[in-house]
Amino acid sequence: MTVAPSPPARTLDVHLRASLREFNTFGLPAQAATLVRIASDADVRRVLAHPDYGRAPKFVLGGGSNIVLTRDVEAVVLKVEVAGRRLVEAREDAWIVESGAGEDWHELVAWTLQQGWPGLENLALIPGTVGAAPVQNIGAYGVELKDRFESLDAVDLVTGRTVTLDAAACRFGYRDSVFKQGGFEGLAGKSLITRVRLRLPRPWQPVLGYLDLERKRAETGIDQPDARTIFDWVCAIRRAKLPDPAVVGNAGSFFKNPVVSAEQCRDIIDRDPEIVHYPLPDGSCKLAAGWLIDACGWKGKSVGRAGVYDKQALVLVNRGGASGAEVLTLARAIQESVYGRFGIRLEPEPVIF
Repeated sequence: MTVAPSPPARTLDVHLRASLREFNTFGLPAQAATLVRIASDADVRRVLAHPDYGRAPKFVLGGGSNIVLTRDVEAVVLKVEVAGRRLVEAREDAWIVESGAGEDWHELVAWTLQQGWPGLENLALIPGTVGAAPVQNIGAYGVELKDRFESLDAVDLVTGRTVTLDAAACRFGYRDSVFKQGGFEGLAGKSLITRVRLRLPRPWQPVLGYLDLERKRAETGIDQPDARTIFDWVCAIRRAKLPDPAVVGNAGSFFKNPVVSAEQCRDIIDRDPEIVHYPLPDGSCKLAAGWLIDACGWKGKSVGRAGVYDKQALVLVNRGGASGAEVLTLARAIQESVYGRFGIRLEPEPVIF
């Protein structure tokens, strides 16, 4: 009897002194001393078992749409490229969809609609990978990732064990999760997400109410849009406001919309009645950071080769050849300006490295 030889063990896909310019949507210059492409949980364990990389610091990189690189990266960069999309289960109350963390988020949204599984349409055209979505708890037009989240798989970067986390374990907050939190209980820098499962409710209900969507209803005369229509509206709205990272380097919304107490909100409205604000269920108010920045005169302005997008003050852009330091200098100048006028400290959305 002839025994077929075992297939050779997969070797790590390693790149030394790798440019990261193409791996961050700002297009900022930076270099990774070592970059490893991760296509599976097993690849992570191979890194951890490696004599040179196992004990070295790690830097997890997804689509690079939520990062500002201000220097080269000496840590081992783990470039997440886990692929695959599938329907896990069709329940009476929901479709459970699973995606590899390296899949493009917008392409996943479009794919679910093509399959007849609505629920993610409000989150269309958000740049980045699926694995980054729960880290940031992405959100837009009344829906956040946590509203559609079922569970995820992540590999511990010390033990190599794969663990499954539910929504409670992820500790989702506004543009926040356990994966951004440090300390003893946080998982920042401690794990790598490989798969994400989403819960798309049945029956489907549209999420409307945001001003831009209401304007689309009025413009089109479509009072009860289906999921595909909302998807098209969201894409059109975002394309009109936000630059394409493939054309103009950017990381999307640069600052979080600040949340203030009802009393603070009233004080600001007394001084600036036109301020864009959204009352929250707990009585606090969310202020539009883009409006605050625009009110301080920053729209269209530049510091060096970094600038504020002329159509949306919430977006900082690379005007060509900008460095991470220039982006950071511009961001700090905006923060100081907004604090000086409104007494509000803006917090960046992207990770500054």
